[in-house]
Amino acid sequence: MISKSTIRLIASLAHKKYRDERGLFVAEGVKLVSDLRARLKPYAIFAIAGGGGGGGGGEVVSLSEAEMKKISFLKTPSPMLGVFYLPRSGSPPLLAQANRPTLALDGVQDPGNLGAIIRLCGWFGIDTLVCSPSTADCYNPKVVQASMGAIARVAVCYTGLPGFLQAATARGIPVYGTFLEGQSIYRQPLSSPCIVVMGSEGRGISPEAARHIPQKRCIPSFSARCGVESLNVAMAAAIVCSELCRK
Repeated sequence: MISKSTIRLIASLAHKKYRDERGLFVAEGVKLVSDLRARLKPYAIFAIAGGGGGGGGGEVVSLSEAEMKKISFLKTPSPMLGVFYLPRSGSPPLLAQANRPTLALDGVQDPGNLGAIIRLCGWFGIDTLVCSPSTADCYNPKVVQASMGAIARVAVCYTGLPGFLQAATARGIPVYGTFLEGQSIYRQPLSSPCIVVMGSEGRGISPEAARHIPQKRCIPSFSARCGVESLNVAMAAAIVCSELCRK
């Protein structure tokens, strides 16, 4: 049995305002919830009776399928839903580790793209993702879902990019940005450690941030007939991460 107040609480977590106020976020799926339970403190875990997913720390509240539908954000509810405490967010370091690159996002608002990029960072061992305030909230349920658990392993920090990039340059940290008019990423390789800034598909990197990016790079097209103006930002991030870690 689940109370109406709990249903209202979970429903409110679809909105950033209430996630911030209550310090909670939602994750759905047996594997995703199990992965997060190993790293983050759960507020409550709910599972459809007989749906599996027991163990891993913390009591699991058993629900009927009808009750799970009331709290799920998915069209087809998963057998398990977890409500977790938001991790403490600190100030973004210029580089999390001396020998690790950092990825920065400027205005990437699509939750699916942000979640995919967080997952990519986790795969390639990029531990720090710095985001502009105009980038989607990393604890949006769609972002959490798309990150496939990497949200618990990658430090996502939000800050104004112009000041962050200016401070990085002052400390001698190479700063790159992806631009259509940039030099080929294959002919002018990225040094590592460094910071690489990527913008949204529609607007690219903002002029305010671009003023503090001394080195412009692009992912060139190898087909004169492709007719595609740009890559999806998550696809582009995968190529950039691969190049960063290939050295």
